[in-house]
Amino acid sequence: MSVTCPALLLAAPASGQGKTTVTAGLARYHRNRGRTVRVFKTGPDFLDPMILERASGQPVYQLDLWMVGEHACKALLYQAAQEADLILIEGVMGLFDGTPSSADLAALFGVPVLALINAHAMAQTFGAVAHGLAHYRPGLPFAGVLANRVAGPGHAELLAGSLPSGIRYYGWLPRDGEIALPDRHLGLVQAAEVADLEARLESAAALVARTGLAELPPPVSFPAASVEPPARLLEGARIGIARDTAFAFLYPANLDTLRALGAELVFFSPLADAELPEVDSVYLPGGYPELHLDALAANTSMSESLRRHHQTGKPLYAECGGLLYTLESLADKAGHRAPMLGLLPGHAALQSKLVGLGMQAVELPEGELRGHTFHHSKLETPLQPLAHGCRQRDGKPGEAVYRIDRLTASYLHLYFAGNPEMAARLFLP
Repeated sequence: MSVTCPALLLAAPASGQGKTTVTAGLARYHRNRGRTVRVFKTGPDFLDPMILERASGQPVYQLDLWMVGEHACKALLYQAAQEADLILIEGVMGLFDGTPSSADLAALFGVPVLALINAHAMAQTFGAVAHGLAHYRPGLPFAGVLANRVAGPGHAELLAGSLPSGIRYYGWLPRDGEIALPDRHLGLVQAAEVADLEARLESAAALVARTGLAELPPPVSFPAASVEPPARLLEGARIGIARDTAFAFLYPANLDTLRALGAELVFFSPLADAELPEVDSVYLPGGYPELHLDALAANTSMSESLRRHHQTGKPLYAECGGLLYTLESLADKAGHRAPMLGLLPGHAALQSKLVGLGMQAVELPEGELRGHTFHHSKLETPLQPLAHGCRQRDGKPGEAVYRIDRLTASYLHLYFAGNPEMAARLFLP
């Protein structure tokens, strides 16, 4: 049995075209009309989903054929189609970038593609770009194109006139600082840090109302699929999870997996809380510790609490920003350095350029998990790695994984739902 639901995948020729802004505005527009909107993000990303969750009022999950897996993506879409009036999928990078790509996802599930093209400083070439996106891959379900960052009605008329017949023009959105979303070195600024985010979302929704996106897209048939719940290996375990503006990179699927394993999740703030709550295990996710160096260093009671947790042999899993927090010290891009927890020997510093990027799998004694890496810091440590990730793109060695007693730390962001039993072993008391 299948379920039908209107659905659209919003893609672009490249990153930085405004996909998140438009997807968020579209989600808010339809939500304002009383519709239940489920939004997904293609590929690994933490920042865009924060914005999209605020826009739609619903949790945002990843769809990635390699990291999440085809069957799990199918199950996520089927579940969403049963409750939603509209499904939106924000693509990643350019439409055909990556293996698998956003186009692969759209083709597999029959979701029509809306190509968003940044038309700034462009005229009739708009039509050539649109033609290429529509026809580069034969058989790709293609809804049409939307012009973004357009100078005005005259510019929009030039763009529309350049389109070949057979490609639907959904209209245009202006260059508008009131809807643009601020960014920093890892991507968009976190939703909680954008003081006027609600106003920006409402402004974007009002602009979407003037385009063809105001109409619901045609329904897509999503076939039945489900994922078997894991054995409750963490029954009764309490896992303390750091969550604040310094540590916020958490997949909803990771939290769902830990709960499905039987764990009770207890959230705490290394920035604001005086000590660790009473927990059996700790999860330090990624985030922006480099933006909060002095506050983290000054919270000595929390630092001592986490050190005691480790010294008593309790599990602690740290990834990316969490890894940086476990080091002896961390320096920001300006060179300001502050002491961290000192659980792992070594020091790290932010760099001016990207240091690590890409999908990786890692084989640990507990099993294999897939995930990704994306960071601007460089780590120096005398500690020998327990293992290295394997890069999805070329099979070469990737990020190091370090372990001291029950502490496991790496730059990798792992996707727990891909192997719940392995994830459970990282946190088993």
